[in-house]
Amino acid sequence: MNILYDARLDGELPVNDKANVLADLEGAVPGLTLLHREEDLRPFECDGLSAYRVLPMLVALPESLDQVEALLKRCRALGVPVVTRGAGTGLSGGALPLEQGVLLVMSRFNRILEVDPDARIARVQPGVRNLAISEAAAPHGLYYAPDPSSQIACSIGGNVAENAGGVHCLKYGLTVHNVMRVEVMTIEGERMTLGSEALDAPGFDLLALFTGSEGMLGVVTEITVKLLPKPETAKVLMASFDDVEKAGRAVGEIIAAGIIPGGLEMMDKLAIQAAEDFVKAGYPVEAEAILLCELDGVEADVDDDCDTVRRVLEAAGATGIQQARDEAERAKFWAGRKNAFPAVGRMSPDYYCMDGTIPRRELPRVLKGIADLSEAYGLRVANVFHAGDGNMHPLILFDANHEGELDQAEELGGKILELCVEVGGTITGEHGVGREKINQMCAQFRPDEITTFHAVKAAFDPSGLLNPGKNIPTLARCAEFGAMHVHKGQLPHPDLPRF
Repeated sequence: MNILYDARLDGELPVNDKANVLADLEGAVPGLTLLHREEDLRPFECDGLSAYRVLPMLVALPESLDQVEALLKRCRALGVPVVTRGAGTGLSGGALPLEQGVLLVMSRFNRILEVDPDARIARVQPGVRNLAISEAAAPHGLYYAPDPSSQIACSIGGNVAENAGGVHCLKYGLTVHNVMRVEVMTIEGERMTLGSEALDAPGFDLLALFTGSEGMLGVVTEITVKLLPKPETAKVLMASFDDVEKAGRAVGEIIAAGIIPGGLEMMDKLAIQAAEDFVKAGYPVEAEAILLCELDGVEADVDDDCDTVRRVLEAAGATGIQQARDEAERAKFWAGRKNAFPAVGRMSPDYYCMDGTIPRRELPRVLKGIADLSEAYGLRVANVFHAGDGNMHPLILFDANHEGELDQAEELGGKILELCVEVGGTITGEHGVGREKINQMCAQFRPDEITTFHAVKAAFDPSGLLNPGKNIPTLARCAEFGAMHVHKGQLPHPDLPRF
């Protein structure tokens, strides 16, 4: 399983004496909650990617920024790695702990510090749930746009770390487009402010660099987010197709017609059946694929856009088009999509959720490629897409109780991601690289690009102690990865040199 994984970018982690580290931190950081017994550590052994599990040396649960600062300074002095964790809903192993490291859990920083309806911003601590921001802003007619399917549980600090998206990111953007300022702390305990409440900030755009950096550059301690007015109206069209490739082509044709939906989602037959059985959303289970297209804004404009989209869908070969009759049915349509992951989990003992992004025009080709790979590996794949922006989430069904099936699922997932790169896409859209996709980084980036990534990390974290072994592969790993693909008669990237 992921045989190329190494524990640290520059070699093995140092062996730390747990008792000594515990005693040192207890003395240096008064009042800090430190978990060290196995039964207390066990709940933190993985994030949402439960296939990878590591018991951390210690878990720290600070309640003040002074404690975070003191902890980081001591870990820096001791040479102890630190992995930061929020709600633990991530799906790429980004918050996977280290056996010789401290897991810094920021869940107790869960206060909404300010909602300013005039400036349309909110200042929040990193442990605040995504959905809680919109709930706090609702009395002012405002909301926070990025809405991952896990928004009821995921924390905004984790959203910043992974640059999370959601079903409405096509029109309203990812986390990076909705965050104005972050307060961070380096491994040396230095406090920094990136971005500002103004439309722009002088100097390099370090805020964008930090967003999506997966805990490798610093620890998020406060976030200022942009709030948007709730649209006057929102209407959803559900289109059924008898062919999944027709549905894929319809996505590009909607955008080509000049329509930018608030959300444009796609599900294939397996995902439709799972969601309908679980949620009873009113989905047509006989369809090979459905598109959910939400249009929002001023009512007159939305009505015109609905008519345009309906015509596009009919011309694209939709076998049925249904518009949500009221807000309750609209919510039900979205409930089916947002519960697709747990719904598919009822169909199989295990599933492996992928996260790649492709140009919209390549949807038909990639869907066919996934179907061919599914048949070749003998594993079912349920496809759920943020189709409007090409962000796809194939769910590979397997049974870990059957020897070798997890390895097969991982290999199949890697092939899907490499297909995304082949058609001009990328290996992640919102889940991050973490530990899961670190091999596929070698398929997407050249050695000189990988070297630049290491240089950026070293500028923020010269000791290499923040979330080591994640996100950026070593050149040695890429050499081995390339050699494996060359041996099999294929290259993961048309321009990847033969190491």
